[in-house]
Formats: sequence, C-alpha cells, structure tokens
Amino acid sequence: MTGDAPLSVADVTRLAEDRLPKELWDYVSGGSGAETTLAANRAALDTVAVLPRVLGGFADASPATRLLGTDASLPLAVAPMAYQRLLHPDGELAVAEAAEIAGVPYVVSTLSSVRLEEIAKVGAATWFQLYWLRSRPLVEDLVARAEEAGCRALMVTVDVPIMGRRLRDLRNSFVLPDEVVAANLEEGSAGRAHELVDGGSAIAAHTAEAFAPNLGWADLEWLRTRTRLPLVVKGVLDPRDAARAVESGVDAVVVSNHGGRQLDGAAPSIDALPAVVDAVGGRCEVLLDSGIRSGTDILRALALGARGVLVGRPVLYGLAAGGVRGVGQVLSLLATELRDAMTLAGCADVAAARTVSTVRTVRAR
Repeated sequence: MTGDAPLSVADVTRLAEDRLPKELWDYVSGGSGAETTLAANRAALDTVAVLPRVLGGFADASPATRLLGTDASLPLAVAPMAYQRLLHPDGELAVAEAAEIAGVPYVVSTLSSVRLEEIAKVGAATWFQLYWLRSRPLVEDLVARAEEAGCRALMVTVDVPIMGRRLRDLRNSFVLPDEVVAANLEEGSAGRAHELVDGGSAIAAHTAEAFAPNLGWADLEWLRTRTRLPLVVKGVLDPRDAARAVESGVDAVVVSNHGGRQLDGAAPSIDALPAVVDAVGGRCEVLLDSGIRSGTDILRALALGARGVLVGRPVLYGLAAGGVRGVGQVLSLLATELRDAMTLAGCADVAAARTVSTVRTVRAR
C-alpha cells in the first residue's frame, strides 16, 4: 500500500483482519467443514486464463451494463450478507450508501441487521434476498414489504435447507451481540440468535428454528405467481436445476456454492458456470457468486458466460476496515481493475468481454 490507501482487495482484507476480533474474523472469512470448497473457489478462478485480443482501436473500456433491468456502472451487485452491523455500527446502511455512490445494485438479506425499508431509503438500486421460512405468512409479508419498499428484484436463496457445519463458529460458540438482530424478523424469536449453544453456534440454531428445510419447486412456482418482480434463484450448480428454474419462470440464476459455507466438497462456482450457461440457453440471466476478489476475476466470469457477478466478503472487509469509505474503496478498486483488465484483453465493453476466449491451466497442488 501507498500510505493508507489500499491498492487491492487483499490490502483491505488485511486491514479488516487486523481490526476484527478473532471470532468475527472467523465468522466472516470461514467456510464449512474442512473449507475445501472455500479454497477451491479461489484456486479454480486462478486456472482461468484469458486470451487477450489486440488492435481493437479503442482507448477506454466501459464496464457499464444492465442487470435484471437495472442500470449498473459495473457488471456487479453487492451480494446478500447477514448481520452487517457486526462489522460496523452503520452496517447495511453504510454498504448501501457505498453501492449507491458506486452505481451498483445492493441485495438486502432477509437476515439484515437493519430493516429493509430503511436500507431501501438510502437510494441504491435495491434487490431483496429471501430465505424460505417455516412461516408461509412471514414469507408473504417479506415479499410484500420488499415490493412496497421499491425493491427491483427478488432473490431466493435455495442452498440452505440446513446450515453447513461451520467449524470455526462451532469452536467459538459464536453468538450475536444483543444489539445485532435479524431486523426483518425481529418480532418474536425468529429475529434472535443470541443464546449460547453448548458446543455449537447460535446462528446455526436460529437457522434450524426459522428456516424451512423442505423448500421445493412447487414453492418457487407459487412465489412466481405472487410477485411481478424479476425472480432470481441463488445457489444453483447443477445445470439440470438451472434448466428447471427457467421452466419455473425465473429471470436469473446465480451460480453459487454460498462462498464455501454450505456443502463442503461442492464444485467451485466458476467450474460450474459454463454448463449452467449452456443449460439456460439465453432464456434467463446468469450471475456468478463465490470467490470474486479482483477485476480480473470479473472478466473471467464474463468470458465464461456470466451476465455479472455478486461480490460478498470483500465488501464486508471494506465495511470492517472503514465503513462507507472502506466499502467504497473496495468497489472502486474492482472498477479500476476491471477497466484495466478489459482494456488489456481488448474489450471495449461488457458485451465484448463475453466473447473473450479462455483456456484452463493446470491447478496447482
């Protein structure tokens, strides 16, 4: 770094690790099981080598695009992430403000620590992420609230029938501090994850209590009839599920292994991406989530067929390192890196980036 200015997401990550208590760092950065998939996400991205085009005859690459009908300065949305006030008192409000300044969509989590209505008022292009709850009336209420608040899309996370065994949280007996709650569910026990669990994680216990483990295609199809918002399914890896999602009326799928936090041993998202793109055949948008750490990673995802990406942990690291300013630095770094990568690869715009050829290098052991 030059002075106090971070030069990469890795710089911001180090700042966050220095500032966070160990149990919070473990909660944000850890994965499930032996963290095999967590590591594989990064390793797989690094095997994607771009074949740059030359003599393109342009000076400035433009990363501007549209995602689900929303104008975006980058092919990027801020991923839905729970309990952001754990990392900074302003939490989701700070991240939404940084997203609004950067001109990218912000996805509000069901488990946000600020109510979705307050986040929507910040002014970012806001999407709402839905976890399927045991209470169908509560699901209906959340959808109605998201529509009333002006959210522009509804994203259903489908890869959490139960929470993966996140060993760091279990070893730390992780609990939320009293002042941090699932604000959208705060009425009653559905919003609480504060009781110490012997040998366990309060968040895992809360998930088991609140989330419905038997979400099925009929539920998704029911939801499609209940909302006019663009519908997104997050957590797809198998192309058969992607094809079925299109048949169920979704507008986009997110190829994601939950950042390595659910099934340990699941395929890296970037490895699953091309087959999903082929399976949907242009009938819906395809986004990529899990492991994005640089503008080059975004270019890799575009080249393999993604419409855009979701960025998670780097945003949280920015929040921990410096609130609105820290998140803004992360988004600015990604924008600068993507413009540079596109220019060096001979891509004048995002459409051109999706035509770039790639080869796969041997994954280091």
